[in-house]
Amino acid sequence: MLLLETPRLTLRPVALADAPFIRELVNDPDFLRNVGDRGVRTVADAETYLREGALASYARSGLGLFVIEPRERPAQVGVCSLVRREGLADVDIGYALLPAHRGRGYALEATAAVLEHARSTLGLAPIVAVTTPANYPSIKLLRALGLRFDRHVRLPGGDEALALYTDAPAQK
Repeated sequence: MLLLETPRLTLRPVALADAPFIRELVNDPDFLRNVGDRGVRTVADAETYLREGALASYARSGLGLFVIEPRERPAQVGVCSLVRREGLADVDIGYALLPAHRGRGYALEATAAVLEHARSTLGLAPIVAVTTPANYPSIKLLRALGLRFDRHVRLPGGDEALALYTDAPAQK
């Protein structure tokens, strides 16, 4: 399956064997606050989450989660996603890192690689991203990727207005 590499990172599709890591990631307080509670409390929950989410997405659209691993010392440090999300017309890019691996530039490096892959290899455009309006680190990263604020949206099942960023040309 597809592997993306940057000077410092390897990005590979998530696998069922990543369930313990996914359980840890989705229960990080920042993930819960900024992305939401996925109801994943056990490794078995994480396996179900992967089967019904990322692995089903691969089968359905060829899109899903990439696990981020530093090349110098392979370990799961985060994920970068490229998914079709209900309520959004365009493909959504997202990311999450474990707290110990933030502040090293991994998120920007990984999302830039996935964004380039989406554009040049998959021919996807535009690409969008959603974040909570108060998630300033994510907003800074999205702007560094060249995405700009477009509008606020509410996703199906969500009760919070999210900030939608896009790389589509601004409409006049």
